[in-house]
Amino acid sequence: MSFWSLPRVREPELMDDPAIAAVDHIDALTALGRINAFSRTAARIAEGVARVAEGAAHSGPLVVVDVASGGGDVTIDLARRLAASRRWQRVELIGIDMSPLAIERSRSLATRRGSVATFAECDVTADGCPPCDVAVSSLFLHHLDDPEAVVLLRSMAAAARRGIVVSDLIRSRLGLVLATVGTAILSTSRITKIDGPLSVCAARTPGEYRALFARAGLAGAIVRRVWPERVLVEWRGGGRSHE
Repeated sequence: MSFWSLPRVREPELMDDPAIAAVDHIDALTALGRINAFSRTAARIAEGVARVAEGAAHSGPLVVVDVASGGGDVTIDLARRLAASRRWQRVELIGIDMSPLAIERSRSLATRRGSVATFAECDVTADGCPPCDVAVSSLFLHHLDDPEAVVLLRSMAAAARRGIVVSDLIRSRLGLVLATVGTAILSTSRITKIDGPLSVCAARTPGEYRALFARAGLAGAIVRRVWPERVLVEWRGGGRSHE
């Protein structure tokens, strides 16, 4: 193992605790929204969706499901960016999350920003991904062990007619430094400052993401390394392995 490498260690994050106080949960979601805006998460995912959905019919809506949409910031920004591209006649963005508080916060934010994005409470690990053209996910895979992540990816791929786009952290010492410094500068949330470094340690390397998609039977997945120490993984429908 090189100096820049880190062993994968997945410890429980405070945000995953169902007993977390509502005020702490909202503060953490707000901080994550700020961090994602600084990291240009929605912009990267929009680029990936455009590549995955290339050639899709322009006469109908492009339906995108954001799995584990959290506070809704990325979903709302993604809806705005895809609509502004004018590649499709209409864009429908649906954010799903198992947290009622996160969904409530997302709907309120969408109303304030005049967004077309809608949100629904859904436990994707139990209920599966709703049908769509493209399924996307941001900062969720690192919360799952490999067997759970494989099930999720297969569910997303089965539901998505065009393909899937996944954005997540890279596990590295540089990523750990960026998470520690970034949460200290961009966040006042105690939860985020603790969970940020834990998330990096629970994340995967680009090679491990590639192997995870292969294990899920999603051949041909493209793994892009993007700033700041994140991956953008794109898989187009039709590349499913039948092994």
